[in-house]
Amino acid sequence: MGKAQWLSVALGCVAAVMCTVATTLVARQAVARSRWSRAVAVVRGFEEDCATPTERLQRIVNSLSVEMFAGLASEGTSMVRMLLTCVDALPDGSEEGIYYSVDLGGTSFRVMKLELGSGSMVINKKVEHRPIPEDLTKGTSEDLFNLIALALKNFIQREGGGDEGRALGFTFSFPVRQVSISSGSLIRWTKEFSIEEAVGKDVAQCLNEALVRNGLNLHVTALVNNAVGTLAMGHYYDEDTVAAVIIGAGNNASYIERNAAIAKCRGLLTDSDLTVVNVEWGSFRSPQIPLTPYDICSSEAERNHYDQAFEKVISGVYLGEIARLVFQRMAQESDLFGSSVNCLSTPFIFSTPSLAAIREDDSPDLRVVGRVLEEHLKIQDVPLKTRRLVVRICDIVTRRAARLAAAGIVAVLQKIGRDGTLCGTTFVRKIRGEPKRSVVAIEGGLYQGYSIFREYLNEAVDEILGDEIASTVSLRVMEEGSGIGAALLAASYSSTRQNSV
Repeated sequence: MGKAQWLSVALGCVAAVMCTVATTLVARQAVARSRWSRAVAVVRGFEEDCATPTERLQRIVNSLSVEMFAGLASEGTSMVRMLLTCVDALPDGSEEGIYYSVDLGGTSFRVMKLELGSGSMVINKKVEHRPIPEDLTKGTSEDLFNLIALALKNFIQREGGGDEGRALGFTFSFPVRQVSISSGSLIRWTKEFSIEEAVGKDVAQCLNEALVRNGLNLHVTALVNNAVGTLAMGHYYDEDTVAAVIIGAGNNASYIERNAAIAKCRGLLTDSDLTVVNVEWGSFRSPQIPLTPYDICSSEAERNHYDQAFEKVISGVYLGEIARLVFQRMAQESDLFGSSVNCLSTPFIFSTPSLAAIREDDSPDLRVVGRVLEEHLKIQDVPLKTRRLVVRICDIVTRRAARLAAAGIVAVLQKIGRDGTLCGTTFVRKIRGEPKRSVVAIEGGLYQGYSIFREYLNEAVDEILGDEIASTVSLRVMEEGSGIGAALLAASYSSTRQNSV
């Protein structure tokens, strides 16, 4: 074979190889584009499923308000419990003296000392946070309440205060059926707790017995839910406070109701015209609530997939988990996160604070997003376009949660006639003279510490109410409202005064 022929063959081989390489590259690019498209499709589908247009929010408001009416009519007829709290006298600023409180609501608890002066003046406040070992959340009630009583005893000793005759407020953030301001039986546990033998017990009595065992001369004067405590603190500073909402690890509301509107359990009502109601709206369900397969999967290990459905799409315990499940689905549909995706299969490894850090990253290269993915999910070297998709998912989860929480707030305002409508109809009430001012007290890290969540919620409240009525509604943050409010209620009910709400 001549030189020219060899050269021709060589060039042919090179051309063939290049053609093969080019074909392979084109095929790989096509596969990559296909995988990226599938990942984007997952996000788009999730976004569509989570949509909360104003009209839908208004229907949720109306539906929840109807459930609230039903819950006040009789037991077991509504998805919201509408628990009567026996609180008919809220703090008015005239309370004085030293009071203590215990605030139990999650994997930690707080003990507090509050010194009050007249004129809504907190002279001094001391607070200690204590973790609850995981085994005690599933152990015995005696062990749990002994832990709390001992912590309170040590706290009082360190503060150099006496316990003689001191009134104690007890914030217990689980559903309780109250028979008096200072007693109530546990209906069920929520969150991480599962001490079955405690169900049906008087939780105030459990704490009182633990206090005696630990040598403390204290007793529970006021047993309250965290939303009720927050309402008490709000009313202490502003008498126009009509409701309170918890938006943190959990989610709930309380408000001031007319006794004439409460048909059930009239034997619990006092001579006052008003009673504080603990809504317990976490169990609210409605076809209008935008649920997705990721929300259902997040509770597969629990007894009822739809149990606490409203709470699970709003509260901080679950938002990070919802995002993780979407990430996991994206990883299954594509190679978006490469091969280092083992952590995506670990439930609750991605927290809501991590989700918030990602959503609030405004750096050009989204460096915080990259760092969070690497530190918490062990996913490294994530491309910028993938980081943007991750931010979008966190935004979808945040926006839906905030707007649903806003719908809950407006539903409470509708129930007490402060939303500008007549029984939820589109007929706008004509306001004569100066419109009533409505203050809603809010506690919880999700609202207080996550600025974008707060912006979305405030925006949705304005959308639903309209400018005229929204201008009469004020959402006011109450730092440590549940614990302070319990101490304030202990002050109110330990005195001989009988205040009206």
